[in-house]
Amino acid sequence: MGDRIFLSSPHMSDEGYEMQYVKEAFDTNWIAPLGTNVNEFEKELAAKVGSKAAAALSSGTGAIHLALRAAGVGDGDIVFCPTLTFSATANPIIYQNAIPVFIDSNEETWNMCPKALEEAFEKYPEVKAVIVVHLYGLSADMDKIMEICRKHNVAVIEDAAESLGGYYKGQHTGTFGDYGIFSFNGNKIITTSGGGMLVSNNEEKVSKVRFWATQSRDQARHYQHSELGFNYRMSNVVAGIGRGQLKVLEERVEKKKYIFEFYKRELEGLDGVEFMRVNDWDKPNYWLSAMTLSDHVRPIDVMEALEKENIESRPVWKPMHMQPFFEKYDFVGTNVSEKLFDNGVCLPSDTKMTDEDLTRVVNTVKGLWLK
Repeated sequence: MGDRIFLSSPHMSDEGYEMQYVKEAFDTNWIAPLGTNVNEFEKELAAKVGSKAAAALSSGTGAIHLALRAAGVGDGDIVFCPTLTFSATANPIIYQNAIPVFIDSNEETWNMCPKALEEAFEKYPEVKAVIVVHLYGLSADMDKIMEICRKHNVAVIEDAAESLGGYYKGQHTGTFGDYGIFSFNGNKIITTSGGGMLVSNNEEKVSKVRFWATQSRDQARHYQHSELGFNYRMSNVVAGIGRGQLKVLEERVEKKKYIFEFYKRELEGLDGVEFMRVNDWDKPNYWLSAMTLSDHVRPIDVMEALEKENIESRPVWKPMHMQPFFEKYDFVGTNVSEKLFDNGVCLPSDTKMTDEDLTRVVNTVKGLWLK
């Protein structure tokens, strides 16, 4: 058995960019709560994706939560949310005592289906906000989705936690809606160990988000709080890691693409294997390489065979409307997301993988078709 191959683990730069900024934080004693790294990371990330402003926060989940607050979502409001996503997309809706309605995927993008979204608006015309996810780094069909949402005059929040560095028709994902969300969790394409960012062209709203995220502390000599606050701000040390990681984002995207194309070239010829689709208008970051199976070999067979070789893999996200906590909420669609979950598997996509590692994965998977 060889060394462990991870699904997607942290990858610090070879140049040591991260340590330069972290050392600066230590040398100046700006460890917490804020500091130069936080301010500059916000500016650098906003400039990278083409947004006017950004707020560095402790997690992508916190960023979604405050985006919902900024959009005016509150008690009893309806929020449309893709069903095929991680629970961090949906949980903040509950934080706001709002009501999620889950929207199905389509096969073309694996993301929110515009047709199902239209049906949801017909059923729930009073919806307050729509959350769109760019799953596994693949962009949703934003032209169609934005046209529908603008017609109904609702706020759009893009959960681009998995798609930093990806583009839709030449524009960064996360910059089409009113608010964009990025995650720097340990498994993301770049990491701060844990953290997130909210971006928007509405600088006033971003300023408000920073205020809420810092316990809503009023400008007063004493501690005064006129609004509910949250402890959501990113630390100066963590932001230093992020500044260094941002310098190698393009390198990470290129390696993720290389991994995806390696798998596709070697495995797509197997009976029943189909990889996630990359559309002409989509330039993804290929965060995870995922495939579906329709032959006698099932996802569990692939995952168990890989695990025997000390290789990590995962199922495709289990849809939210199938989750015990969320199953009481409505779902609109034709169960495309369920089929993707039933038939999908995510292959290891760690940017530190060598060709030898990739060949080890490929040979293990191919072996299942030789039995």
